[in-house]
Amino acid sequence: MALMTWNDAEHATNVGFADEEHKEMFNLVNKLYDQAMSGEERTIVGNTLDKLVTYATAHLVHEEQEMDAKGYEGLERHKAEHKRLIDTYVVLQKAFHSGGAEVTESVAQMVKSWLESHIAQFDMAYADTLKD
Repeated sequence: MALMTWNDAEHATNVGFADEEHKEMFNLVNKLYDQAMSGEERTIVGNTLDKLVTYATAHLVHEEQEMDAKGYEGLERHKAEHKRLIDTYVVLQKAFHSGGAEVTESVAQMVKSWLESHIAQFDMAYADTLKD
C-alpha cells in the first residue's frame, strides 16, 4: 500500500520539472516503504534507500539551479532547508548500511511529513517565479 499519494490540488506547483521530480520522489518513497514494511531483503531496501538519497539530492540541486537562474529571493532559506533534509537522509543512509538503523514506519512517516510540508511551505512559494 502506498505511503504517499500525489494529489495535484495539494502537491502541484505547476512548475513542470519540479512536479515531475516530486512525483518520482513519491514513487521512490513508496517503493522504499513497501519494501521495508514487507520485510524485503536488507540489500534490496538499502539499494532503494540509496536511489532515493541520490535522486533527492539531484532534484534539490536542480531546483536550486532553477531558483538561482530565475533570481528567486528565497533561495538561501530554501537551500538551508534542503541541506537539513540531505543531512538527515545521509545520517539515515549511513546508519542503515552500518546496521545501526532500520527503515521503520516512523522513519517513513518522517520522510513523508517532511516532503509534503516542504512542498506546501517552500516549493509553492517559488511557483510564480519558476512557472514554465
